Amino acid sequence: MKVQHLILVSSFFFVFTGKAQNNTAGTNTRFDFYGDSISLMIDVPATLPAGTVSPESVRSYFDAINGSNYKPLVSKLLQYKEQYKLDDWLYYQLIRRSVEQFSPKLENYERYTVYKWFLLAKSGYGVTLKTGNGKLLFYVQTNEEIFNLPYYTRNGQQVVCLNYHDYSTIDFKQEIFTEVSLIAPEGKNSFSYKVTQLPNFNPSDYVEKDVGFSFYEKQYSFKLKLNPQVKKLFTNYPTVDYALYFNIPLSNATYQSLIPSLKENIRGMSITNGVDYLMRFTRYSFLFEADSKSFGEEKRFSPEQTLLYDKSDCEDRAALFFFLVKEIYNLPMIVLSFPQHVTVAVKFDKPVGKHILYKGSTYSICEPTPQLKDLRMGKMIPSLNKTPYEVVYAYSPN
Repeated sequence: MKVQHLILVSSFFFVFTGKAQNNTAGTNTRFDFYGDSISLMIDVPATLPAGTVSPESVRSYFDAINGSNYKPLVSKLLQYKEQYKLDDWLYYQLIRRSVEQFSPKLENYERYTVYKWFLLAKSGYGVTLKTGNGKLLFYVQTNEEIFNLPYYTRNGQQVVCLNYHDYSTIDFKQEIFTEVSLIAPEGKNSFSYKVTQLPNFNPSDYVEKDVGFSFYEKQYSFKLKLNPQVKKLFTNYPTVDYALYFNIPLSNATYQSLIPSLKENIRGMSITNGVDYLMRFTRYSFLFEADSKSFGEEKRFSPEQTLLYDKSDCEDRAALFFFLVKEIYNLPMIVLSFPQHVTVAVKFDKPVGKHILYKGSTYSICEPTPQLKDLRMGKMIPSLNKTPYEVVYAYSPN
């Protein structure tokens, strides 16, 4: 995603009640966006401090922005999105970083949030705002199942709260929020949390991490290249469907530091032995810790996050193992969800050990999470042998 300097030109004029403020015109600012140098030409006057959040105050911001010359900025943002094929999540991060340059979040949260809402709306997405109890909630329309964000149905469409993380607690049973009615052409596009590519981060931002494991008494070691910015990129990424986060790819530098080495190490092995190798790499190269202890809540890692963090749980291991098997062998797989555990089963030409029958095909259990007793391929965790499970994702190469 390396590009020449991208010039985003905008001219914003705010109208408020009270004494007029001096303007600061033609200010240039430049910031790094995950490896890209973005230049922004802005013309934003000084503004009054934020007051009490209300539908009226939000409308005053909207009227000022809507009456300004905002179209060049929206056009450049969309051009950037199209040229570099930014997924919606990364495009939203670009909007956030852009707004932060001329309307900092800590300086005026209400104005910052209205700007994000406005630019996403003018980019064609279905969005809305709600106010109540001094809070401003920003919702976006999505067709995907999101597990840890507040949502409601608006005009027959699900909308989820994009800025819920900015508030420590919200009691939706006690607090009343009112949708802000604004006269503006509304976007109709649904926002997708699907991530199909990561940025081409600056090479200098990568750090090296040594990992290793033993495979049948032979030691294997790897020097992974990992980028701490991945943590920032997914800081507020919600808990999404397994099909979405299991398929989030690795960044190019991380991919090149791992996948070729894995392929070389399993060269000459049978497919079952090679998958066994990947299972044990995932199981024993990283420490285990439950999300409740690490983060105080459920948090699903993408494959690269699992490599990046020192500790991870069963869902994170399942995501990494799934990615490795798909990338190297591209075999059919199913993801099994038990009440307190998630694991993966792989379809081979001939099943190995305990197998799962699913829609006419047999899949062999491949446990990528460490247990008290070492489990061979095809072995279920003993305590789960009679526990009901759900197939939450079925992958087929076709």
